[in-house]
Amino acid sequence: MTQNYGSKRIVVGAHYGLRDWLSQRVTAGLMALFTLVLIVQVLLPGEMGYDKWAGIFSAQWMKVLTFVTIVALAWHAWVGVRDIWMDYVKPVAVRLVLQVFTIVWLVGCAGWMIQVLWRL
Repeated sequence: MTQNYGSKRIVVGAHYGLRDWLSQRVTAGLMALFTLVLIVQVLLPGEMGYDKWAGIFSAQWMKVLTFVTIVALAWHAWVGVRDIWMDYVKPVAVRLVLQVFTIVWLVGCAGWMIQVLWRL
């Protein structure tokens, strides 16, 4: 029995390949960098309280890094959850509803995180 891997092959599901693999690695790297920067800031001498916590996020570079990390976290979550829905939920209508819900939820969470960041 021969298998046809040519142009007539239909690829379905969450198999986007290198693009998704790379986006997961890049966003994970950004989140790891943010975590390290935050740990270093927290471990600096001084009593941990609201003033120190607000001071960590008052610098413009930290606000930018936090914003980029929030976007990276939302994108990372979207790629992962989208792949789960595409791999394991077969009815198209149910998958579409779940994907729309996921997008709305992630945008709402990212908006809330940015709102909290800008209030500090």
